[in-house]
Amino acid sequence: MHELLDWVYSIAIALVLAMIIHIFVFVPTRVSGESMYPTLNNGQYLIVSKIGHVFHKDVNYGDIVIIDSRVDRPRTWADDVEEPLDNYLSIFSSSAQQHNVWVKRVIGKGGDVLAFHDGHVYRNGKALNEPYINEPMEFSMDGTFTVPKGYVFVMGDNRNHSSDSRFIGPVPVSHVLGTVAFKL
Repeated sequence: MHELLDWVYSIAIALVLAMIIHIFVFVPTRVSGESMYPTLNNGQYLIVSKIGHVFHKDVNYGDIVIIDSRVDRPRTWADDVEEPLDNYLSIFSSSAQQHNVWVKRVIGKGGDVLAFHDGHVYRNGKALNEPYINEPMEFSMDGTFTVPKGYVFVMGDNRNHSSDSRFIGPVPVSHVLGTVAFKL
């Protein structure tokens, strides 16, 4: 009986450590869809660093990030606890993947003025050099958009086939769940 309790104790400790690592350090996830093609492919596995999310670090232009697309509601600590189970299940079955967690690229940060015309994105008056996009962007917009402080503007690399900040609006920094560390 003592040996059985030792095994149960060891397994419980291992599970708790795995959850702590998953919630606060790294998380495996799987790409669902073609919005980041050609950089990322549908079904591709990623390792996401959550350290920036935990310590509220600023993201950089061009970072590939995982976001919570439910920008119209505040995130709570419960969201960070519930997502690990959903992420692990999605590794084994794409049907288990939550459709509110998206992978996108950071295009603008708080205070940036963005414009979209002539197949390009302009940040603060300068066209972005984006060799990673799949094809010229068909989307255009009259005028400019200023990214609010505390938010980021994200877009997929497959611009003509991506739901992103052009449609859901800017993403609160609290909704940036991590930065892609490794592509597998």
